[in-house]
Formats: sequence, structure tokens, C-alpha cells
Amino acid sequence: MTTSTSGSRILVTGGAGFIGSHYVRTLLGPDGDPGTSVTVLDKLTYAGNPANVDPVRADPRFSFVHGDICDAVLVDALVAEHDQIVHFAAESHVDRSIHEASDFIRTNVSGTQTLLNAAVRHGLETFVHVSTDEVYGSIESGSWPETHPLGPNSPYAAAKAASDLVALAFHRTHGLDLRVTRCSNNYGPYQFPEKIIPLFVTRLLDGGRVPLYGDGGNVRDWLHVDDHVRGIELVRGRGRPGEVYNIGGGTELANRELTGLLLEACGTDWSRVDFVEDRKGHDRRYSVDCTKITEELGYRPRKDFAEGLAETVAWYRANRPWWEPATTPTRTLVLTP
Repeated sequence: MTTSTSGSRILVTGGAGFIGSHYVRTLLGPDGDPGTSVTVLDKLTYAGNPANVDPVRADPRFSFVHGDICDAVLVDALVAEHDQIVHFAAESHVDRSIHEASDFIRTNVSGTQTLLNAAVRHGLETFVHVSTDEVYGSIESGSWPETHPLGPNSPYAAAKAASDLVALAFHRTHGLDLRVTRCSNNYGPYQFPEKIIPLFVTRLLDGGRVPLYGDGGNVRDWLHVDDHVRGIELVRGRGRPGEVYNIGGGTELANRELTGLLLEACGTDWSRVDFVEDRKGHDRRYSVDCTKITEELGYRPRKDFAEGLAETVAWYRANRPWWEPATTPTRTLVLTP
């Protein structure tokens, strides 16, 4: 995977998390640009796992820094040594934000501002801010274009929307080459087991029960992490400064439909499902319009959902040592959308 930004020194925030680590492994993989070097900056909260970057740890183009994006001194020193930032680092779980929002405001808003300040100060070439479709709110029918007004309904989504607006303001005010991506629900290997697919799969593989919110009718568009990373690279390499790009997977499913597929993949039935009280302010449906990134950059999702889901279930089945420590009673798991 090569772009017009070959030979870049890229700082990847949150690069030990699910999506960030997939991005790093892709950049440094066989299809990546051999001239590109990557530094991961990650606080290693509960969702960050150093093992996620083990496949590239020995690569001389890779380095890892354990730190916080809110640490202005550390961020300034790192940004001074890099050409570009791809910013994944965020508190990202809706249920946790409902329980306590302060970490979400601190990391997602203040942390992003800290990075932006350093980027302007050091004349960074490109800053890619990775966001979410949840900033748009909920939509009954149709799909959101990038121009749709933001209407976040959870503290998490509100913190991400605020970070989007701050980032875009830095482009308009300071001329920073800033591009924003907004993705739909990701799935794939290495995802911490609190989101619906890994949570349900790991519990079902352990013979446990799974919780389904409300009537199970909440609809999400599913995007394999391979496709998401490819879309981000297109935006990094050929996107326009100051623009927002939606990245979707093209597979809309109600949570009840998804649950049925996961039960089948794990060889069990609906007797293992508990219908639980719906989450506060639960958005009914998300759907992004990907016309812009398709027409401008040639993006289309490639991963067939049935194939991707089967591969994901197989990965969790084969990698118990990775996820079992995260599902012990000492680790707090929260229900998921």
C-alpha cells in the first residue's frame, strides 16, 4: 500500500489499539512503503495492548512511545521529529462515556488540541484526524453526507464531534493540512472484547450468555478494519486539506440480525441471549454516504461481510491467550451498542 506521501515519518497516536495497530501493521507490512517510518504514541489504557504491535516490533522503521496525548511536552518533542500525524487515540466506548464522561472530554478534546498545537508550531505536513459516524446522531432513512449537521447524542459522540470541529478550525485558522475521516462500525481481529462482535464471540466461545439491548432493532453499518485502513491511507495520500471523508462498509444490519449470525458462527442458538434494558439515548440507526471518497479517491469496501465475520470469529477462536486476560473478573466489561 503506497501513497504519494512515501518516505514519511508518521506519528500514529493510539497505535496499540484495535484500529490504530491494524493501520501500523499495514503500513509496515509487505505492501507498505519501505521508506516510511512509524512511531506509535499510546497511553496503554485498558483497550491498548502492546501485543497488538508485536508483529512489527522488530522492524527498524518502528518505534513505540508509552505516553499520553495530553502531555504537551512529550507531544511537542515527538511532533518535532515527524512529518505527519494519523490520530486514532480516543476514549471510544459509548457505555463508559454514559457512566463517566470526564476522560472522554480530556482525551478526545484536550488531547486532540494538544496535538494540533504542536502540529502548527512545527509546520507538520499532514494531520489525519480519525473520527466516527456517531457524530451525526441518528438517521431514520437515507445516509449522511459529510455536509450533514452534527447532532451527537452520547457523551462519547459529543466529545468526538467537538474534536472534529476543533481540528477543522485549526485548518481554517492556521492553514494546517488537516483531513478528517468518519467511519462506520469497525470489526476484525484484535478488537477489545467490549464491542458487540468480540464481546459476543468471546462469551459464546466460553459457553456464556450475551446481552442484547432493547428489541435488537438498532441498525449499524459494518466496516472491516482492512477497508477502514485502506480508506484512511487514501485520505492521507490523496485527500484534500480541510475536507471530511466518510468511510463505510456497505453492510447494514440490525443488532438482532448480527446476533443471529454470531450465534450461528459460534454453533449455538437464541437460548444464550438475554434481552436487557436499552441503553440511555441509544441511537437507532447509523448510515454514512460514501459518495465523496468513492468519486474523489476511488474507495470501495472490498471485504465481503460474511467472509470477514467468519475470519474474525476464527481469529478469536484461535487466539484465546490474547483475549482471555481481558475477560477476567478484574477487567470491567461494559455492554455495547
